[in-house]
Amino acid sequence: MHMKRLGWLLLAGLLAMPMASRAQETVKRLRNAARAFQAINRAPDGGVPREILEHSQCVMVIPGVKKAGFVFGGDFGRGVVTCRTPHGWSAPLFLTLGGGSFGLQIGAQEEDLLLLIMNKSGEKYLLRDKFSLGGDASATAGPVGRNLSAQTDALMHAKMLAYSRSRGLFGGLTLRGGVIKQDHSANRAYYGRDTAHQILSGSVSAPAAARELLDEIAGAAR
Repeated sequence: MHMKRLGWLLLAGLLAMPMASRAQETVKRLRNAARAFQAINRAPDGGVPREILEHSQCVMVIPGVKKAGFVFGGDFGRGVVTCRTPHGWSAPLFLTLGGGSFGLQIGAQEEDLLLLIMNKSGEKYLLRDKFSLGGDASATAGPVGRNLSAQTDALMHAKMLAYSRSRGLFGGLTLRGGVIKQDHSANRAYYGRDTAHQILSGSVSAPAAARELLDEIAGAAR
């Protein structure tokens, strides 16, 4: 009887290991996203215009996108997205980016990507299990420069604006053909649930590990 109980305990421990490992990976992803956003927002060659950030509805950060992913396909970027709520920025939703052609700079091994969803219409795409860039939604190259007028066509009409940073180089880029998916396993591992609407609406409390990222975004996109 004692050996049977021990066997069950060992099995439970083995089953818990993948979940614990997944949770650790999500914490690392949040930390990397915070650093990537900070680097993009403070880029010496202009950065994202403050007016653009202040009017954005959601901020998506995908750090360390691998160039090899464009050749071999598959999920080559793992990131997070947070949206405005009546009580501040939501807890981050975990997602992946895969496939397509993104016009990365020649010679870059990896890039940090920033996608700004500019309105509620664009936010609705995030509630889908997946959506394609250029098919379902267009992500156009975001303007660069600190003194951009708020009365810009990009601000008034675009649903999504895209930026990239690689080896100190920063600029806007157009994303086409990629697929953004909800990372269901990461969301379940971290929140114990997997409902995009609950997470992005503010119904789920932001975890402590997301504080650095959310504070960076709140400071830049008031």
